[in-house]
Amino acid sequence: MSESRKLAAILAADVVGYSRLAGADEDRILARLRALRSDLIDPTIAVHHGRVVKRTGDGALVEFRSVVDAVRCAIEVQNAMVERNAGVPPDRRIEFRIGIHIGDVVEESDGDLMGDGVNIAARLEGVAAPGTICLSEDAYRQVRSRLDLLVSDLGQTQLKNIAEPMRVYSLEVGVSAKGGAIAAQATPVQPAAASPAAPTDLPEKPSIAVLPFTNMSRDPEQEYFSDGITEDIITDLSKIAGLMVVARNSSFAYKNKSPDVRTVGRELGVASVLEGSIRRAGNRVRITAQLVDTTTGGHLWAERYDRDLTDIFAVQDEVTLQIVDALRVTLRPAEKALLADSRISNVEAHDSFLRGRELSLGSTKNRDVFERTIAAFKRAIELDPAYAEPYAGLAYAYCQDFQNHWANTPDALGLAAHFAAQAIEKGPNEPYVHCVAAIVTLWQRDLVAAKAAAEKALALNPNYALAYGTSGMIEVYLGNPLAAIPYIERAMRLDPAFTHQYLHFLGSAYLVAGQYDAAATALRERIRLTPKTDLSRTFLASALGHLGESAEARRVWHELRDINPRYSFEEHLARLPFQNQADGERIREGLAKAQLPD
Repeated sequence: MSESRKLAAILAADVVGYSRLAGADEDRILARLRALRSDLIDPTIAVHHGRVVKRTGDGALVEFRSVVDAVRCAIEVQNAMVERNAGVPPDRRIEFRIGIHIGDVVEESDGDLMGDGVNIAARLEGVAAPGTICLSEDAYRQVRSRLDLLVSDLGQTQLKNIAEPMRVYSLEVGVSAKGGAIAAQATPVQPAAASPAAPTDLPEKPSIAVLPFTNMSRDPEQEYFSDGITEDIITDLSKIAGLMVVARNSSFAYKNKSPDVRTVGRELGVASVLEGSIRRAGNRVRITAQLVDTTTGGHLWAERYDRDLTDIFAVQDEVTLQIVDALRVTLRPAEKALLADSRISNVEAHDSFLRGRELSLGSTKNRDVFERTIAAFKRAIELDPAYAEPYAGLAYAYCQDFQNHWANTPDALGLAAHFAAQAIEKGPNEPYVHCVAAIVTLWQRDLVAAKAAAEKALALNPNYALAYGTSGMIEVYLGNPLAAIPYIERAMRLDPAFTHQYLHFLGSAYLVAGQYDAAATALRERIRLTPKTDLSRTFLASALGHLGESAEARRVWHELRDINPRYSFEEHLARLPFQNQADGERIREGLAKAQLPD
């Protein structure tokens, strides 16, 4: 039998606790594994140019042409399994452990692989924890500058039946090592037995994330209230220039979880975390809050408030000021005035606004949710016609309906502009109303007004991630794509959990600027994080067309058509408010170069 030697990247994987799972219900576990192979594992291996060498009952050995491909494939599979296991009881979850090594292998004439390269990958898989990926030092060296995951250095490890100990690294999938999504430098390695160190990219000024306050009320319907108070505190703190405050999206990624604050600090790049609980009963409310140092886990400040519901605004003020004091931040006179000016007196109107905002920010988007959102904001206005933020809430909701056609409201964009103007009139010092005005006027193609509104929002709230992202897109549509990038990167730093959306903005900026490699990198990462996106695939296909990668562009285009058969590029392009027609034409030109079927 003929054989040949070659260098290959080898991935070995198996199911954790397969015997236990099969013993409980063998038919079901086999059916689930077949489904995983057909709709996740095999397609992912194919996308990353892998070849299945052999399968075992609960695992596989796969060859890749590079370690980068192998690691990307492994990360995609492990991320997908986290999502698929959500809500599944722990004793019924399918979890993989994966080992990756690059080394010398012997290929038999039938395609089978043998040798140390294969053996080491298999032994690395054996020491991997459930849901993680273990790399040999040789493999890690080739991908370390491309990783944005927390990496644990397991040190010199004796692998079974391998003569010499090997240095092993473990990738913790789902735990980002830095705020951004695309790491530009090597990921810091944490020794396995050591306490987590402070992230290398902590800002110079004090930084904080406010985790969702736990709803301790017996009524789960009060969830909107605890979430609303949390967001109010985030908004108040965000107005302070001496603080770096992580955005709501990223803080709320920890909702209904019990994360270690040191992990939160590492993932979000903050030095402190505020956490607490709210219990509302009748006209009384109890709020507990504690400020924790993310490097030590020690408490910086803690307090409990038992008050009448009518005192809720005073409590928010006290919490904000005590955090500022604990973090030794100096408030400027203008900031003191801005915080004092932001309070309303009508508790019932505020309560209705919180209901509307919770609906507006929720994951469910349809006509019924839209109509309930509108009703909540209008009720807040009825109760307090001078309250600015519900007007902005209406403006944002109608602008979203204009884009998504939930209710097909006649002249939705005109209604959005009407309410945005009212919001600014009634709350000229509220950053939210100016940010909404920027979004509305952007879609009205009044880019100069949109830019001015976004700048005003950032002047009032220097931590406003959405305003930074909006400013970036305004610059893209104005024809200044390279000027957009710092805004977008700042948004990603302030809101790392929302990185997938900002990556689309970043890819758009690079595409319009003619930097097609950078555009493709950002858009591929966006698609990895949000696999069902169609718009990012359009821009990626265009970038690939400009790069001469027509076959890959056509593959991406077919994926887009599978996701959204009704997609129309002409309709999409017509809606984008490019000031310079040539910028939009650059996207069309890339698609034409790829010779797409339609």
